[in-house]
Amino acid sequence: MSSGFDARRFKAMERAGFNRIAGRYADGAHLRAELATALIDAAALAPGQRVLDLASGPGLLALEAAGRVSPNGLVLATDIAEGMLAEGARRIEGSGIEVRDLEDKGVGDQGVADKGVDLLFAAADAEHLCLPDASIDRVLAGLALFMFPHPDRALAEIHRVLVPGGQVALSVWGARDTVPLISRAQDCIARLLPPPKVQRPSVFRYGDAGVLEAMLVDAGFGQVRITPCDFSCCFDSAEDYWQAFLDLAGGAAEALSRLPEPTRQALQAAVSADLEAHPRSDGKPGFCVPARALVASAVRSG
Repeated sequence: MSSGFDARRFKAMERAGFNRIAGRYADGAHLRAELATALIDAAALAPGQRVLDLASGPGLLALEAAGRVSPNGLVLATDIAEGMLAEGARRIEGSGIEVRDLEDKGVGDQGVADKGVDLLFAAADAEHLCLPDASIDRVLAGLALFMFPHPDRALAEIHRVLVPGGQVALSVWGARDTVPLISRAQDCIARLLPPPKVQRPSVFRYGDAGVLEAMLVDAGFGQVRITPCDFSCCFDSAEDYWQAFLDLAGGAAEALSRLPEPTRQALQAAVSADLEAHPRSDGKPGFCVPARALVASAVRSG
C-alpha cells in the first residue's frame, strides 16, 4: 500500500460496512457454496482439532468446520465486525452446536463440551491475535487475506498460533480478468465515481498464484498447494447482481450507501449494460457471471 494509506480508517470503514450487511451476507452464502466446500476440503479437518476461522463473518465456514472436528473439537470464529458474529450466533441457535463466548473457555484448554464440539465467537483483529503460541491445529481464512491492511502481519500471527505441522487454508480472488463477478461492478464504479476517500487494497492483489505462494513461503510456511476454484453465480436481474455485489463489499458498500440516489441509480444502469456480456446459457432471463478463486493450503514448518 502507498504511504498515504490509513489502516485504522480502512478497518473502521470495513467494520461499519460488514456490520451493515451482516444478514444479507449470510443470505448470499449459497452463491459461494462451491468455494466454501473447496476451502474446507483443503483444510483437511479431523475430529478433535482446534480450528481458528479468521474474518469469519457470520460463521459460515466455522459452522461447517465444527461439524468436521466433532467429536471433541473446538472452533473459534473471529472477525472485526461484531455484528457479523452476532448474526452468525443467532443463526446457529438450534443447530445442536454449543455456542459460547471466548471468556467462557480458554482456547489453550484441552477439555471440550460434552456435546462434542465447541463453537466460540470473538471480535478480533487478524493482525493482532490474543491467542497463545502453538494453540491451534488449523486456520481458515476465506476471501480475507487481500482485505487485511498488513497481510504479512496476519500471516505471521497465523504462523505463531499454529502448532508445528499445523495447517492454514485460505481463499483469495483470482486475477482481475477471471473474476467478472467482482470486476464488472468495480469497473462501473471506477468509470462513474472519483477515487475513494479511504484508499482500499485491491481484492485481486493475490490473484497470481506465484505471488500468493511467495507470501506464504516468506511467512514460514511449507508444502504450499494452490488450486483454482471456478464457479458462476446466476442472477434473475441486474438489480439482483448489484445487490449481491453490495452484500460482499464491506467498506465499499458502506461508502456507496452514502451516495446520492441519482448516482446510485446511474451505477445500477451502467452495471446492467455491462452484464449483457453474461447472458444465461439456458435461455432464461438474467445473467450468469463467472468467477475464479485460488484455494491455498500450507503447513507451518518447525
